[in-house]
Amino acid sequence: MTATHQGDGTTAVRAGLPEPVKYEPTLPGPVFAAHFHLPGEPTGPYTYGRDENPTWTHLERAIGELEAPGETVETVTFASGMAAISAVLMSQLKAGDAVVMPDDGYQVLPLVHEQLRAFGVEVRTAPTGGDAQAALLDGARLLWIETPSNPGLDVCDVRRLADAAHAAGALVAVDNTLATPLGQRPLELGADFSVASDTKGMTGHGDILLGHVTCRDPRLAAGVRRWRKIVGAIPGPMEAWLAHRSLATLQLRADRQSANALAVAQALSGRAEVSGLRHPGLPTDPSHRIAAGQMRRFGCVVSFCLPDRVHAERFLEGLRLVEGATSFGGVRSTAERRGRWGGDAVPEGFIRFSAGAEDGEDLVADVLRALDEAVPTA
Repeated sequence: MTATHQGDGTTAVRAGLPEPVKYEPTLPGPVFAAHFHLPGEPTGPYTYGRDENPTWTHLERAIGELEAPGETVETVTFASGMAAISAVLMSQLKAGDAVVMPDDGYQVLPLVHEQLRAFGVEVRTAPTGGDAQAALLDGARLLWIETPSNPGLDVCDVRRLADAAHAAGALVAVDNTLATPLGQRPLELGADFSVASDTKGMTGHGDILLGHVTCRDPRLAAGVRRWRKIVGAIPGPMEAWLAHRSLATLQLRADRQSANALAVAQALSGRAEVSGLRHPGLPTDPSHRIAAGQMRRFGCVVSFCLPDRVHAERFLEGLRLVEGATSFGGVRSTAERRGRWGGDAVPEGFIRFSAGAEDGEDLVADVLRALDEAVPTA
């Protein structure tokens, strides 16, 4: 079986491992070093801790193997997902350029829009659904896609948008945080950059902040790496090592979480008090057809609305197996009322639910019980 045709589990378990050396660990421990022995001319791979680190190297190779199995790509890791996002934007855009971004994406994007405009970049926005960003590509330097969108879970056709963007002379970046490379491979769909917050599903335990950018084009990767060097948004070696260790269970986690999310969504679909239910894996979801054509797993997140804020808060307080937290993609299920942050254009009763790796029957039972107890009494 060649590397190109290995299963996802095999790839995840073995990704980025160095060649075996007798008496050495399979995955070398984290390298803590601000500087390295450097006599003579600095021609080696490791010179200074802000530039490169052997622990990053193993992790970046691993992520690259997951993003594009059997291909040559370059991955650059960062201290957080926002550091990775910023690196693509800041390395590719200058005053006078135009960028097309979603208006329904991650909560921090409006702050990014504000900063880009302050730098003289024209920011055009449109919804993710309906491939609406395609209408804004004329003269743009970069198209930024987030699919499925967070938290609304809309999906756009990456292939179609990438083709349209390239025809218009624009580069394409896809925020693949929610899907992970096991759910969707943006580079295969035509993107120039695959970007993610690895804080979420990639590392999956809610204990690491990390991000990455993967490119096929070495020149684009060099620009991203240069930006990391300039701002110093580097991952710690311990975080990088923990992330690499966590990748080994990515396929196990992704399969269980996706199955649990679909089971929860199906259970919610029969509840009269639930509206606006979204999960790309539901055959009735408005995005299902497009998602099925480009996603291999539909992800761990379900979004829905309860009648009002009070009802939503009663539901969340009644959950016993689900933690109240603002992240997603972890082995322990989480949920929150997104309106409490004030940054998302969602109703007060909007819930973002992230299915973990618990037994599906237990998780569904907990959700249904909490819904029953949240119904107002006469």
